[in-house]
Amino acid sequence: MEETVSKLEQHDFVEQAAEMSHSFVADDDDEEEEVEPKLKYERLSNDITVILKKDAASCIAVHPKFMCLGTNWGALHLLDHLGHSSQQQEFPTHGMAINMVDIDSGGDYIGSCSNDGKVMVSGLYSTENCHTLMVDRPVKAIALDPLYYKSGSGRRFVTGDDRLILHEKVFLSRLKSTTLFEGEGEITNIKWKNRFLAWASTTGVRVFDMSVRRIISVVKKDISPGINPESYRCILYWKDDLTLVVAWADDIKVCVIRRRPDADAERLNLPTHYVEIVSMFIIDSFVAGAGWLGNHLALLVVPKDEELSGKGQRPQMKLVEPHQESYNEISADVLSIRGFQEYSCNEYHLECLAEEGQFFIVSPKDVVLAKPRNPDDHVQWLMEHQKYEEAMEAVTGPQARELKCHSVLQVGRTYLDFLLSKGEFQMAAKLCVKILGKEKNLWEEEVFKFARLHQLRAVTPYLPRGECRLDPHIYEMVLFEFLKTDSAGFLRLVREWSPTLYNIAAVMNAVLEHILRHDPDDTTLLEALAILYSHEKKYDRALAMYLKLQHADVFRLIAQHQLFTTVHDKILALMELDVNQACTLFLEHSEHIPSDLVVSRLQTKPQLLFKYLDALYLKEPKEGSRKFHGLLVSLYAEYAQEKLLSFLRSSDYYPIQDALDTCQQRGYIPEMIFLLARMGNTRDALRLIMGQLKDIDQAIEFCKTYDDPELWEQLIGYSLAKPEFVNVLLRNIGTHVDPRLLIQRIEYGVEVPGLRDSLVKILHDYNLQISLQEESQKILVSDCFSLHERLVRIHQRGMAIRDDQICGACHQKVIVSDPRKPTTGMVVFFCRHAFHTDCLNTVDTCPICYAMKLKPNAGISEKLRKP
Repeated sequence: MEETVSKLEQHDFVEQAAEMSHSFVADDDDEEEEVEPKLKYERLSNDITVILKKDAASCIAVHPKFMCLGTNWGALHLLDHLGHSSQQQEFPTHGMAINMVDIDSGGDYIGSCSNDGKVMVSGLYSTENCHTLMVDRPVKAIALDPLYYKSGSGRRFVTGDDRLILHEKVFLSRLKSTTLFEGEGEITNIKWKNRFLAWASTTGVRVFDMSVRRIISVVKKDISPGINPESYRCILYWKDDLTLVVAWADDIKVCVIRRRPDADAERLNLPTHYVEIVSMFIIDSFVAGAGWLGNHLALLVVPKDEELSGKGQRPQMKLVEPHQESYNEISADVLSIRGFQEYSCNEYHLECLAEEGQFFIVSPKDVVLAKPRNPDDHVQWLMEHQKYEEAMEAVTGPQARELKCHSVLQVGRTYLDFLLSKGEFQMAAKLCVKILGKEKNLWEEEVFKFARLHQLRAVTPYLPRGECRLDPHIYEMVLFEFLKTDSAGFLRLVREWSPTLYNIAAVMNAVLEHILRHDPDDTTLLEALAILYSHEKKYDRALAMYLKLQHADVFRLIAQHQLFTTVHDKILALMELDVNQACTLFLEHSEHIPSDLVVSRLQTKPQLLFKYLDALYLKEPKEGSRKFHGLLVSLYAEYAQEKLLSFLRSSDYYPIQDALDTCQQRGYIPEMIFLLARMGNTRDALRLIMGQLKDIDQAIEFCKTYDDPELWEQLIGYSLAKPEFVNVLLRNIGTHVDPRLLIQRIEYGVEVPGLRDSLVKILHDYNLQISLQEESQKILVSDCFSLHERLVRIHQRGMAIRDDQICGACHQKVIVSDPRKPTTGMVVFFCRHAFHTDCLNTVDTCPICYAMKLKPNAGISEKLRKP
């Protein structure tokens, strides 16, 4: 079947007016950028093409259901909006060209008129209310009542020649004709909307209120000088019930019908409505038709030529934004109409379906449908003009759901091809993730495109490696590319990629072959080969390779795959590679790598042995390292003297004499002092402090620590030979030794620096001590008085005796309630035990509490008396 609508290529039908500034805008580089058109155009074909081959269109009327085309031969053709003939009956024809066609709002009746004087109203579904009138003069215009299809509407229609005549159905279905207006020349156009009727005569446009049968306003005819008014018909278009567009040649007016206040209308005998011109301007073309699209006025125009005739010019479709006395041109599309060279402005017609935003452009041999561009058209235009980023935004934005012909995948793949052709490989690779998603086949197709351009390295970072995985050959192809061109990149991929993505054996063989051919000592590829060996679970080869390379990843390999028994003979090599990591490995897995084994392997390397044992001691100061503390003494003495003293103080598991011998060999005085003191030889230790270190402060602290009078005596003896030490002793021994012992031993005449100050300090300390004792005595006395007063108050308190309280001796109630029994006194002790006075031998002590105190001693005495 023939295509319903012949889609016209943009360059074939719509030509942007390059010479007009509104169609092109200049950017910062003074380059012209084409602006996207607002409308798209389709030349109607199908049956309408056959009609126009034999005849020529003279007028058109459009209804939401169909359109009616009048021709120069007087025929009426009923067509759908795609150009198919939908005529189910033959309409009576006119003898001459049809001047005007009109359709009622119900789409049931069609009115037509012609120069042959015939006026016809034809029904599509009924012959009732159809009329054929013959007058003796050409009829230029006809308008049906929008409600003509309704019964009771009067079945009215209006015709225009040199008079405006209203035809309406009256009693007994007779047709009554009434002249509404005459005397101002030929009436060329009539448009009826709701209650208002507008017609154009040679003098201007009149607006008529059909409800009151009265003209409410006149819009005068204003044409620029030099233009022949008879060459251009008046264009009338109702935007809505109250807005009328009037265009005549190059003059355009937008009129709004407003209601006049009722009081003014009655007082001045004026119509209830009037017309206000809200916009009026002159355009640079001749208007052949008018319509409305959104907030913009749509105009079919013919550019002015030098003779101001407009004949032979290519027509244009313009969208303008009207203002009060000017307009802004939004767009201008130059149309390729068949035979436009032979047509004048009056031979073009424009009809508008405002609800659908469609415009029908008619010339004698062509009918073109113009309508707003939809989101698909917008995307297509962006792609044709290589604005792919904007096209991607359009297919991924909020309006993407309205797209029917374009998708992210379609636009994206076109964009990818464009980027590859321009050499934008990085951008294309990055875009693949967004466009291809998880489509395995699409990914493989695009990767092969990169491969053909030798740009696999560009797309590598974006290859899918998760849920969506490509064929292993794709990943192998990428690896081989890096193996040949970038060994560092190859190593990075081997590290990052899962070994399940590719055939490990194939890649490993390729690496071996490459190493043998080019560089057997390529450490980068050897490291990659070690990783591949570990992926292949050939851990012994991987371990040997890492050790050969002296690479720290060997520790990760051992821990990850638990190769602990394998490294028993490689302990020294691991320690030489990285001491810290090796110690961490050995200590964390000591159950597999015993410390005895490590120590035995490191005997020839004492410094490495020290590193290991030091780490072992820090982790397990007692249990795990206890048997090596003796060895640690000599190692600390050799490699870390600063740690030796703290170790000697914290450990109890080393032979003290051996440690002392070691320190003596190296002359480590502080350590010797500690060891001598620990062995009980404090006198020798003090001798070292005073003889070797000559540190009186340390000597004093040492004596304070052990608090031995003999040590103090020894220290005083050492200090007498050095007067400067005497002063220090006087300042510090006051709380431990009687200062007189030192002062009395100072020889007469010996000059002691600072002696006076020291004596003053001793006296001051003594006075301070006496003051403290006195104040303490005062506090003690005060506390004694306070406690005594408290005790007295407690003794003075009353003691509550319950009625049922029992005597601790006779176990009868203490309080005798029987009056026949004699009343005796009672005694209550502070322990709350109560007794009858007669039951007690003494009131000094509670018998119960006294017995409880004696009971433990009695038990001990019993035990002593046993043989």
